[in-house]
Amino acid sequence: MIRSIYCPTEGPRQFDLSPEQICAALQDSKGLLWVSLEHPTKEELHTILGDIFHFHPLTIEDCESLGYQAPKVDNFGDYLFIIVHALKPDFPLDHLDTMELNCFLGPNYLVTSYLDLHMPAVDELWEKLERDQRSLERGADMLCHAILDTIVDEYLPIIDLMDEEIDKLEDLVLARPQPYMLERLLDIKHSILTLRRVIAPQREVMNRLSRDDLLQIRPANRIYFRDVYDHLVRLHDISESVRDIVGGALDIYLSSTSNRMNQIVKTLTIVSTIFLPLTFLAGVYGMNFDVMPELRWRYGYFFMWGVFITIALGMLWLFRRKGWL
Repeated sequence: MIRSIYCPTEGPRQFDLSPEQICAALQDSKGLLWVSLEHPTKEELHTILGDIFHFHPLTIEDCESLGYQAPKVDNFGDYLFIIVHALKPDFPLDHLDTMELNCFLGPNYLVTSYLDLHMPAVDELWEKLERDQRSLERGADMLCHAILDTIVDEYLPIIDLMDEEIDKLEDLVLARPQPYMLERLLDIKHSILTLRRVIAPQREVMNRLSRDDLLQIRPANRIYFRDVYDHLVRLHDISESVRDIVGGALDIYLSSTSNRMNQIVKTLTIVSTIFLPLTFLAGVYGMNFDVMPELRWRYGYFFMWGVFITIALGMLWLFRRKGWL
């Protein structure tokens, strides 16, 4: 699907332009054109990006790729090619996934492209423009900023949820560690690594957009991109703290299970040690020799049980005295 909006210098705004109208809108250097390619076909990509805008073939290839593309910003002189990643909506906390957004930022236009069916940041901006179109009056660079800012804002609630989940797991691990807790901690750790893999290079993208002398971003608007950069720096620091907390929770789990295993082994060892002499005596007492006075003794059975109990109680007393119990 292709959505577009054109704000000319004079006249009403136009929506859902045809390829011919997009070509005409590009000639208006003081107007603003936004073209959004949403889950486009290969033909739509080449028609819009190649035939109309004449973007570099490598950027078109990146837009077609289904593999992972690291966040980056490339300066092609007349336009910037920006790759960022947004979180997929409705994904479980322990199986986060991202989706790629490609942006072409020119002096009077913004072209966005993504292969997923929905991009919440883009949809939210379209809904906002339907209610209030004053955002279009601030230029293409601020339109791009609005999308990037919305994408970054989606990260913080996820990290907060991870932090809360880890706090709960820490309490459960200390009380009674269970195998599912280890699996849950490892899944959250994987999600944190996924976020860090995206946040770290995306932070450098925002740093370049806010500090480099790029013609497509007006000097007065760089401070807005710097604000997004500051948010990413904070997110990166928080994610690092959460990763350390997960590592600590894993250590607690392993220590708790190890201590629990030691207690079990200690108990079994004590039981085995107690029954070892009893088994020896029972084996001796059970030997069938002709000359064994105890075999015909009236109280021999009760005497042996007294020996058993005395040995067991004596060993328990010895273990407690040594602090093994």
